[in-house]
Amino acid sequence: MNRKRLSLISGSVLLILVGIIIGQVIFNKLPERVVLYENTQKESPTPVFRQASYLSAEDTRLPSIVDLNEAFVHIAENVNPSVVTITTTKVLKLRGNQMFPGFDDDMFYRFFGVPPQTERRATALGSGVIVDKKGYILTNNHVVEQGEEIMVRLIDNREYKAEIVGTDPKSDLAVIKIKADDLTPIVLGDSDALRIGEWVLAIGSPFSDNLDHTVTAGIVSAKGRSNILDSDIYQSFIQTDAAINPGNSGGALVNIRGELIGINTAIATSGGSGNLGIGFAIPVNLAKKVLSDLIEHGKVIRAWLGVNIQTVDDRTAKAMKIENRNGVLIGGVVKDGPAEKAGIEIGDVIIEFDGEKVKNVSHLQILVSSSEVGKEKEVVIVRGKKLRTIKVKLEEMPGNMAGQSSGTADSTTKLGLTVEELSPNLARQYGVDSDEDGVLVTAVEGDSEAGKAIRAGDLIQRIGDQKIKNLDDYNKALKESAGEYILVLVKRKENTFFVTLKIEE
Repeated sequence: MNRKRLSLISGSVLLILVGIIIGQVIFNKLPERVVLYENTQKESPTPVFRQASYLSAEDTRLPSIVDLNEAFVHIAENVNPSVVTITTTKVLKLRGNQMFPGFDDDMFYRFFGVPPQTERRATALGSGVIVDKKGYILTNNHVVEQGEEIMVRLIDNREYKAEIVGTDPKSDLAVIKIKADDLTPIVLGDSDALRIGEWVLAIGSPFSDNLDHTVTAGIVSAKGRSNILDSDIYQSFIQTDAAINPGNSGGALVNIRGELIGINTAIATSGGSGNLGIGFAIPVNLAKKVLSDLIEHGKVIRAWLGVNIQTVDDRTAKAMKIENRNGVLIGGVVKDGPAEKAGIEIGDVIIEFDGEKVKNVSHLQILVSSSEVGKEKEVVIVRGKKLRTIKVKLEEMPGNMAGQSSGTADSTTKLGLTVEELSPNLARQYGVDSDEDGVLVTAVEGDSEAGKAIRAGDLIQRIGDQKIKNLDDYNKALKESAGEYILVLVKRKENTFFVTLKIEE
């Protein structure tokens, strides 16, 4: 009896379990596995990302493409109100009739009543970035320097006439100002902390004002680019592949946090006017000092060393028998300048300034000019293969000395020069001081490599470590340097510079 009751109970339990399973299958289907890459912090003005470099060995997750998409959307929403479109207008006076250019102007005026001088309004387009609620806008100098009337249009289509607060051709930056309310200034970032490969966005008005607030994305391709432009400006550009076109000049280059890290300035072209995937921006850390100086003083106050400098390339390093290919070579020292007072000499190589390794001419120019006038800085130099540390008290750069430097000259494998000892007659003929040391170059073979760097009228004052006072010194130095790269110190008018030559055996 008990066995029969136990079997009945077991059977009942089994039926109940089967019923439950069948009910779950029929009435409660299993959910689909859908992964949503949603930003959980919806109230945050900018999304929060997991940084791959910070992941532990157990956590190999990476930010999703949806995270990146949301970042770009937030940047566009937050930064666009800080970017403006700038239109400059200038009245050009044109001589002569434009309809029939072959006609005599006075005859054309008598017959047709058209004055020989006409006017045409020329306009130029650029961009700018609002940096203060008071209406200060940072842009490129080349955007506003030729404009007689400057108009600024905001993202909400409000338009204002702007006045120039200050311009700085040496950095190609300018500050203008408008009188407006409810402005959205941009957040300034740290361009020194920018890393190659970081995502960046460029915002501006390419080609025409109806394309204002165009947003393009790319990465930081390189930093510290110099010798990009032919003009004599300080160059340490951020290179990016974010599309930059004419009209983007003066616009914002921002990082993934929406911070301003550069002012878009130039593009690489092959003769056309379109983007080729290489754009250049002025680092915001360079712009910060220019911005504050222009607002406070109406001009940029720069420190200087008082030297002519040139880059140390491989041939120069071989000539000097030094291992370091970085740094700059002193080709001239300005009389009574800070460098001369501190004991810096022609032929010294500056490899470090204020604790930072010097890369090239542009790098040192920016390091010095960004320093505070009157401050004492430590300069590490190489002199005679030995390191020396010299303290230099920086002074304010005179206006006529701004940006003065000499580039690296071309070198030769033979001299191809005719030189003579300096005489009063030759001094008068070539316009040099007869009391100067050195031998005078009176002829240069046009097809020689020396002819690319040295010209008639130059004074050769030093070859290698030997000072040249006469022809004997000159010939002796050449003989001792046969088969070697040598540095030749040349004086041309008021400037001195080095040329690297290879003397044939």
